[in-house]
Amino acid sequence: MTETIGDGQDPLFPTNRGGPLSLDAIAQRVAVHAAAAATSCPSLVHKNVTPHVLRHTAAMRLLHAGVDTTVIALWLGHENVSTTTIYLEADLELKQRALDRTVPIASAPGRYHPPDQLIAFLEGL
Repeated sequence: MTETIGDGQDPLFPTNRGGPLSLDAIAQRVAVHAAAAATSCPSLVHKNVTPHVLRHTAAMRLLHAGVDTTVIALWLGHENVSTTTIYLEADLELKQRALDRTVPIASAPGRYHPPDQLIAFLEGL
């Protein structure tokens, strides 16, 4: 049997008084848990882990997984997809995948590597 607690409007992470956490309180809790995680994952020590970074990372992971930006916008709670488009600046990997799709049929996908003669000419300018 499933027990329902609250009325659906209660905060997911309430304060000790039952109200919603402030943005500062959320940031403080993320910082505490990031510091604790850094003890077993040293690469986190020099990373700036914030609620915004976590939100952006989740959105980018969804984008890389092929989730449509309109769905990501709904998930993020954006009223307008254009907000999400700005938020989800394509990173280099995503840009490279897009460029690889535009390769002429007779060419191999991948980055262009100019011939040594062209490099020598350009360096001589």
